[in-house]
Amino acid sequence: MRWQAWLAEQREAREQAGLQRVLRPRSAGDDVIDLAGNDYLGLSAHPDVRTAAAEAARVWGAGSGASRLVTGTTTLHGELEDELAAFTGREAALVLSTGYHANLSAVTALADRDCLIVSDAHVHASLIDAARLSRAAVEVVPHNDVDAVRTALAEAGARRAVVLTESVYSVLGDVAPVAELADVCAEHGALLLVDEAHGLGVAGTGGRGLVSELGEAPHVVMTATSSKSLGAMGGAVLGSAELVDHLINRARPFIFDTALAPAPTAGALAALRLVRRHPELPERVHRRTAQLAHRLGTPRSAGAVLSVPMPTPRGALAAQAEAHDAGVRVGCFRPPSVPDEVSRLRITSQAGLSDDAWAHAVEVLAGIVDRHQEEA
Repeated sequence: MRWQAWLAEQREAREQAGLQRVLRPRSAGDDVIDLAGNDYLGLSAHPDVRTAAAEAARVWGAGSGASRLVTGTTTLHGELEDELAAFTGREAALVLSTGYHANLSAVTALADRDCLIVSDAHVHASLIDAARLSRAAVEVVPHNDVDAVRTALAEAGARRAVVLTESVYSVLGDVAPVAELADVCAEHGALLLVDEAHGLGVAGTGGRGLVSELGEAPHVVMTATSSKSLGAMGGAVLGSAELVDHLINRARPFIFDTALAPAPTAGALAALRLVRRHPELPERVHRRTAQLAHRLGTPRSAGAVLSVPMPTPRGALAAQAEAHDAGVRVGCFRPPSVPDEVSRLRITSQAGLSDDAWAHAVEVLAGIVDRHQEEA
């Protein structure tokens, strides 16, 4: 009874603050225009991706059957790793079951009690959890503050150091100064880990991510996911061959997890090939992001994410509901999911929508945002 009472108190507190969350399953025939999800290029339903996933399930079965180090590694995993590395300009890649596992693997295998982690204040929860699990000393620095990173590294002494950032931030949609951070890390002998979950497929030349623009940079580790622009599932860590060898032998989320299933592996591979052949896809995302940012009066992003502040958590929920009633689905981020405690509508550009559907969504959202900001 004590635990039941505590759970009831927790729910009541969330409801009073307007922070209670519920699951809302989608149906297969849902015709709402989706500007909440992360399928930025519209590839999850592309015929090539569907066919590849279905064929992989038919040939290999529904699951991989074991961890990568037992019998879970298939030729599909190897192909995806090789083509991800080539596409992003990295020497090697290691595929994992999720992007969350990719971040956990990279950080916990590289950092320990003798290490300093310098973490941007806005990094994803997976990097925060990874830093905690690593048992390293952690210094959180202000968002995108290169000078603060430089100071922290200068004061690290003889300790190894890892700097954590995202390329395109998942909530606010802003971009990290990746090149500057890479220079600072090189100067101090530190590693830079860049989470490209929201960069791969939309940021950088041809959607190769911002890390690709650094050229050869062995001190930079890239993590990514196949669940955003590639429309499938899975994660990856990319960097030097020595890094990948170390992860295979030391990263517990890789060693003890069942391998990514064949269908999403093949789906991600097909999607990656489409991105490589069709550079107009990320370009379309950029045009639509710029258009929507202009209409909503919000800063544009180098990726697909736009963030619109709302006056209160309840106001954000009301705006989200209004948009849904008008046939447009948007995200609603409230504390603790937002780094600055400001409730927001999170809206994502989608290359896969028709021009008519996109135009309708833009007009709907512009009207709703204008009303709610006037009321504030």
